[in-house]
Amino acid sequence: MDWREEGVLLAVRRHGENAAIIEVFTEGRGRHAGVVRGGAGRKLSPVLQPGAQLDLTWRARLEDHLGAFTVEPVRSRMSGIMNDRLGLAGMNAVCALLSYTLPERAAYPALHARTIRLLDLMPVTPAWPLAYLQWEVALLEDMGFALDLSCCAATGATDGLVYVSPRTGRAVSAEGAGDWADRLLPLPPCLLGIGEAPDIEIALALRTTGHFLHTHLEPRRAGQPFPPARQRLLDRLSSRG
Repeated sequence: MDWREEGVLLAVRRHGENAAIIEVFTEGRGRHAGVVRGGAGRKLSPVLQPGAQLDLTWRARLEDHLGAFTVEPVRSRMSGIMNDRLGLAGMNAVCALLSYTLPERAAYPALHARTIRLLDLMPVTPAWPLAYLQWEVALLEDMGFALDLSCCAATGATDGLVYVSPRTGRAVSAEGAGDWADRLLPLPPCLLGIGEAPDIEIALALRTTGHFLHTHLEPRRAGQPFPPARQRLLDRLSSRG
């Protein structure tokens, strides 16, 4: 069994003396793991950094085996943000969340394309956090929990939407919230695609999406702690705002 495809490196861990086990995200194969011989050595360890774009060839005797990767670097995204703490936090959060949430070997081509666009955007413009927020919303949708922010769940109104139900993920207006307002999550304008989206507002929106990431995705990975990389991103974004 073998295939060849480009992919984003999500995670790497040492395996034996000189090898490494890597996880990658490809368009056609989804999240896929394999052994890289020499992956912990001087030649390949600088290449195997989270966020790197790799040309991958995977081989195994049987389809369900772990298999082995041969890798060639396409481009390193890490070099473009090495001195940008927020950019590093963002790239690490993307890779960690994908490694944590994606089922193994299931293709998500639309999410893959959005991920590539986001990672390529990070070294280019400081305005990428809004794209990251939109990426998290897309991740939730692909994992089976889409937010519905089109109208108020209580009144049907499309104006004055300021809250999100923590149970259903539906928008709620100030009028519709009534006495339940203090139990609802905030709905900043940037989640609706409105306004200039300053960092402090994006950080508030990420606290809302974070609720659903924890509530709906964490139970699927019982015994595995939620990636701390996301909280580090939120902390840095909040401090910058």
